[in-house]
Amino acid sequence: MSSLLTLDQISAATPDGRALFSNLTLSIGAERVGLVGRNGAGKSTLLSIVAGERDPASGTVVRSGRIGRLRQLPDVDGSVADAIGLAPALAVLARLERGEGDAEDAAAADWGLPERLSKALADVGLPQLDPRRPAASLSGGERTRLALAAVLLEEPDLLVLDEPTNNMDAAGREAVARLIAHWRGGVLVASHDRSLLEAVDRIVELTATGVTVFSGGWSAFEAARDAAREQAASDLDRARRDLARQSRGVQETAERKARRDRMGRRKRARGDEPKILLDARADRAERTDARNSQLGEKLVGAAQDAVERARERVEILAPLAIDLPDVRVPAGRTLVAFHEVELRRADRKLFGPLSFTIEGPQRCAIAGPNGAGKTSLIRLITGELEPDSGTVERSPHPAAFLDQSLTILDGADTLLDLMMARHPEMTANDAYAALARYAFRNADARRSPATLSGGERIRAGLAIAMSAPEPPQLLILDEPTNHLDIASTEILEDALAGFSGALLIVSHDAAFLQAVGVAHVVDLAAEGDQPRVRRM
Repeated sequence: MSSLLTLDQISAATPDGRALFSNLTLSIGAERVGLVGRNGAGKSTLLSIVAGERDPASGTVVRSGRIGRLRQLPDVDGSVADAIGLAPALAVLARLERGEGDAEDAAAADWGLPERLSKALADVGLPQLDPRRPAASLSGGERTRLALAAVLLEEPDLLVLDEPTNNMDAAGREAVARLIAHWRGGVLVASHDRSLLEAVDRIVELTATGVTVFSGGWSAFEAARDAAREQAASDLDRARRDLARQSRGVQETAERKARRDRMGRRKRARGDEPKILLDARADRAERTDARNSQLGEKLVGAAQDAVERARERVEILAPLAIDLPDVRVPAGRTLVAFHEVELRRADRKLFGPLSFTIEGPQRCAIAGPNGAGKTSLIRLITGELEPDSGTVERSPHPAAFLDQSLTILDGADTLLDLMMARHPEMTANDAYAALARYAFRNADARRSPATLSGGERIRAGLAIAMSAPEPPQLLILDEPTNHLDIASTEILEDALAGFSGALLIVSHDAAFLQAVGVAHVVDLAAEGDQPRVRRM
């Protein structure tokens, strides 16, 4: 397999000089390579280096093929064609077809463009998209797919994709997965979409401890990562046992010296041996004790260093834990019920009639294409909207809603201020303790929400939402894994899987929904189809 890209001993750093990764050597041919790592590990920086948009701190990059990078579309007031820069070329063809073109148009005409554009749109799952459609009418997922179609028109040898399935519904995710699976060139994709990563040939992980390349897709990577975590925990346990052994040795040496000293004092007191002999013995014992003490201290110090290194390794590899409150919702308690609910927007029915019930600690998902009304359904549950027909039954017991933007974190300078503003019954000590339960300890409680990563933001949102005297029995989450790295997603999964209350989640991430135990899906189908409740 010939190489389309070769990275040799690549290193990168942030503008302020913080090292991101180093000594990355990688060759990519006609294959699919996934790129993973926590937010801030340098994934986007590496993609920029690959695309030639920035230089590495050290190392060399050899590009043997055309590279096409997925970029965010510019905000334009015009059409889809304007958004991808094809409006002038399509206008030339339109003038010539109407018989209004001139010699300059004829020379500039690209007659194969409509066919290539049609194929590119079909490849990203937008076969019916009219280039004249207003760009502002596109959903976030449609904009990403259109940007991907623009990359395909460049006919690259190597596709460079940064989180291509973010903000996409199920249809969009499937379209991207099909494109990557059938792409004949190379693909380098940074993603937290584990379904997408399952289909890659190799995974490159960027971590604080270095760069590692794994053969196979997500399942193989996960198995290797879990084995590394187990090994790190075993190494820490062994280092602690060695430290305890060395410490016992030092203590035993000290105790032997104390016994000899007592014996020596008793012999001197009896006076039955010459003083010169006793002094010689004492001198030899002192020198031996000093050597043993120095050796013992050296061994203990080395053992302590080994424990610290092993602990750091465990902390890097092992995820945090979030312990949500135990709310113990009774199995028969109704938390929300829809009875023949319909919702309209202007003269269009958004969805309905829809009936479903969430009882006890049930876990449900809301599914449907972008624009089907998922957010509006949540607003009906929270009471921000009322249905056009039918009824919504809401429990008197508390519920909490975390939207995609986590607006619960708006309105204060620090997490501590937010916690106390949301729960005025709390003292400062109470607020510190509540934040500490979500791993914001000491100075972290005084951090500004603006400085938090995606994973830290979801932790902070949960901390503030779930710390009321009567914790919410129903937790509603809208696309909670968008913009989370895989490590943060898994932390959230573990927390929600152990939550004793009810969950209602909007998400297109099937692996996430399965991990948190979702059993039922409220499916808002495309316009004209009847919404339904189905098993996961």
